[in-house]
Amino acid sequence: MSAEDRQRTALVCVPFAGAGPSFFHPWRALAAGRWRVVPVELPGREKRLLETPYRNAVEAAENSVDDIVADLGEGTRAVLFGHSLGAVLAYELVHLLSARGVHVERLVVSGSPGPWTQRERRATGLPDEEFLARVEEFAGFRHEALDHPEMRELILPVLQADCEMHENYVPSTDEPVSVPICSIRGSSDGLATAEQAQEWRKATTGEFSCAEFPGDHMYLVDHAREVLDVIEAECARGR
Repeated sequence: MSAEDRQRTALVCVPFAGAGPSFFHPWRALAAGRWRVVPVELPGREKRLLETPYRNAVEAAENSVDDIVADLGEGTRAVLFGHSLGAVLAYELVHLLSARGVHVERLVVSGSPGPWTQRERRATGLPDEEFLARVEEFAGFRHEALDHPEMRELILPVLQADCEMHENYVPSTDEPVSVPICSIRGSSDGLATAEQAQEWRKATTGEFSCAEFPGDHMYLVDHAREVLDVIEAECARGR
């Protein structure tokens, strides 16, 4: 990747359910010299804590695209990365950004079945404790902040809205994107089997590739550097 390419390419990172842009702040140092990391900021968390979270993924993407275009700046190319809920949001954003004239180089989806596959076991609508137990089962871990009443009061509504947004997701179009897609998963991820991760092949008319790391649904917590290395290799292959 040339110095000019590095200056003009941004890695747009779309958060998973319950997460905010700060999850990707450590990626900035890891990505230095490769891309400018641009985390997507959704309502209901961090700087936008007091805003009502979205419950519809298509609406969330449509209402986020202006801010993303502004953050990218004119002439910037983009690589999109999204994990779980972030994967389907990123897929919607590729359609929207391409329509706005942004050159999207590649979509990297993580921990996600293809966009037309809805989750069979759901958490949406369950009472709070059952909901948290189901999410913990899905993700393979429990966020320690949920054990503190004040933090739980802040986090739970966003997590519930995000799960509803994800579990009710229906793509805005049946048209595949034209950008290459790379699908990544943890080897023991029960939410995205190897076969389901391959479903993204049908979501693009461009190249498709896949990669796997040791770990469960949240493998990327321990493998951020390696994920970025895969993204870099994928991008280099496309040039």
